[in-house]
Formats: sequence, C-alpha cells, structure tokens
Amino acid sequence: MRLEKITSPDQAIKLEEKHGAHNYHPLPVVLKRGEGVHVWDVEGKKYYDFLSAYSAVNQGHCHPKIVKAMTDQASTLALTSRAFYNDVLGPFEKYATEYFKYDKLLPMNTGAEAVETAIKITRKWAYEKKGVAEHEAQIIVCENNFHGRTTTVISFSNDENARKNFGPYTPGFIKIPYDDIEALENALKDNENVAGFLVEPIQGEAGVYTPADDYMKKVKALCKKHNVLFIADEIQTGIARTGALLAVCGNCTCEGHCERQETYSRPDLLILGKALSGGNYPVSAVLADDEIMNVIKPGQHGSTFGGNPIAAAVAFAALEVVKDEKLAQNARKLGKLFRDELNKYIEKSGIVKLVRGRGLLNAIVINEPEESTTAWDMCMALKENGLLAKPTHGNIIRFAPPLVMNEEELMDCVQIIIKTLKTFEK
Repeated sequence: MRLEKITSPDQAIKLEEKHGAHNYHPLPVVLKRGEGVHVWDVEGKKYYDFLSAYSAVNQGHCHPKIVKAMTDQASTLALTSRAFYNDVLGPFEKYATEYFKYDKLLPMNTGAEAVETAIKITRKWAYEKKGVAEHEAQIIVCENNFHGRTTTVISFSNDENARKNFGPYTPGFIKIPYDDIEALENALKDNENVAGFLVEPIQGEAGVYTPADDYMKKVKALCKKHNVLFIADEIQTGIARTGALLAVCGNCTCEGHCERQETYSRPDLLILGKALSGGNYPVSAVLADDEIMNVIKPGQHGSTFGGNPIAAAVAFAALEVVKDEKLAQNARKLGKLFRDELNKYIEKSGIVKLVRGRGLLNAIVINEPEESTTAWDMCMALKENGLLAKPTHGNIIRFAPPLVMNEEELMDCVQIIIKTLKTFEK
C-alpha cells in the first residue's frame, strides 16, 4: 500500500480535516516543494515564504549543505538512544558550546521540550545551589509570553484559548508585564524563593513586540543582583533572525560572539530550537555553564531522540551555514531596508499603523480591532499575490522570510505587500 497521491489542494485539505486532529487553522495552501526563499504548491504555483516555519527555516528551504549532512548521517547511523555514546554528539556539543560560549549543552528535540528542560534545571539549581526550600522555587515569566503548549507552559500563559479546560495548572510561576523593569524589580524584591526569570528577547507570537534597547541589559543586572537565573528563550529569535546571532545582543553589530556585557546581556540559560537545524529535523538545546548544568545527574532528565546522530550532524551544518553565509549581517541589512520601505508607505496609509521588529523578524499592525478578521483576509490576498504570511492576532501580520533572501527578492516582496495593502485602504 502506498500513501495516497495528492493531486489537488482540496484533496489534501479534506484528508486532514477528516483524519487529523483540528489543532491548527492553516492558510488554505498545500505546499509540495521548497528551495531557498520559495515554496511551490501542489499545482505548481510559486510563493515567497514570509514565515520560514516560524523562523525554523532561517537558512532557507532544503539548503544543500544541511540536507547532505542529514542524508549522509541517516544512511550511516540514525539513532542509538543515550544508552550508548555515538561519534557525532560529542563533536557537535564541543562545536556548539564554543560557538555560543557556554560550558555545557543539553540536547533535546522540540522547543517546548527545551523550555521544560530549562525550568527543571532552574528549579534544581535553586534547591541545590541557592538554598531555596524544596517545592518553594518560583520562576518569573512575562504576560503575553509564548514558550510552547505543554501543560506546564500553558499554566503561566494568559492565552485563554491555550489554557481553558486543560487544568489543573502547574504552580510556581509569577507573571509580570513584559518590558517593565520596575515590575521585575518589585517581583524580585524580598523574595528569596525566586529561582529564575524566563523571557523572550522579542515576543514573536505576541506580535513581534520589541522591548526597549536596554531591557535585556537591565534584566541581566537585576538577575545578577538577586542571584536569580536569567533564562532567555531564543527558540524563535535566535540563530541570526534578528540581525545578530542572538536577540539578547540587541542592536550590537558584532558577529554574535561579543564578550562586552554592555552589548551582550549573556543569559545564564540559553534555550535554542527551530533554526538550530535549519528546519530540517527537530533539534533543540539548553546551554549553561558548569555551575548550573552540573546539577543534572544521570537518570534525572533525558530523551530517547535528544542528541541523536542525525540531529547532531544537522545542527552542526546549520550553524556552519549561518556563520559561513553571514546570515546575521544579511538579516540586519535587509531588515532595516524592509522597515524603511514599509514606513514610507505607512506615512500615507490609513490601514496600517506601524511596522516593528528587528532584523528579519518584523510585523505590521493593522488599524483594526484585534477581534477583526482583517489580518487573515490580508494574508489570503497576499497568498493570491504570491507571498505567504500568517497573522499572529486579528490585527497583526508577522513577516519573517528566510535569511538567505537577497535585496532584489526583498524589494520584490515589499512591492507585493504594498500592492496588497493598497486594496484594503478605505
């Protein structure tokens, strides 16, 4: 028996509707092939990909170096579990820890798993190193966060669609407003049970909400002052997406390995995923120094697939591509161009209020209520015009193309976006 061959979009959509759980609401386009910044649907229509699988495909679709690493390793040794050593994981861990300048790396598969891993490490560190009484550790998080959809993570989400009827919820979290240093200082004050502060350097799912330039620097200083771990969720923002290797680098124009604390607010725990594999394979990781990571002992955390040979080979190749092709620098240059061009249009627009972001992680805010369907309707129109994007809310559209895009392609996309927006002007 063979998989049913898809010959039309309706056929694929109906099969998913009938046989798949309805836990997503995709744009009605059925993709068959991808290369670089483009994807093609089952009928052969070509599109610019302006979502990059939520920033997993930073290196572009089917990058030949990453694909070769994956296929070569898959035909040699795919999985051993961590019951045995393999000859790829150790070399990858050495490379990645030197790349990001940490002592240790704990490999997992998905972003949500990596967030859960960071939470466990933080709590264990609090009990064994900081001296917090067992079961009393608290982790500060931000309102409008998105760290995944596990039971623990939705416990501190304020997205009722993700939370409702999934309780009881996991305790141990304090929620504060994002980009509010005073709120963080108040939450830390006179509370010795705080183990860590978990934060996204830019809130992607919240609409590419970009904090003040000095927010991460101040976060780092407060965490250090109160002996609290600074935990940066860079699953979506990391790996060159924002114009630096990590978004915590802010507007620094270095190559992403800056040692200067005034420009690089180094997290105590760094959470990576998505583009760590270029979108070719599920790979995630938590990085930390020995004094933190060494609280984890054999049997206390793990994953059958985490750290498998294919994952290690793919992640190594993906990071090499970022460095060799200078993708952070390209994202920084093209991101500024994108915002500059959109702002020229927005000055005279009645339908778009603003464009915001950093590097090639950007969003436009539509001049409509959040409960409107305008952003969805615009994405449908963009699809017809050859560009794929997705709303984050009823009035926000995120734009995040692969970082291998060139200036000519970006300007072509800007024209498609402006042409589409004009049809919605009142």
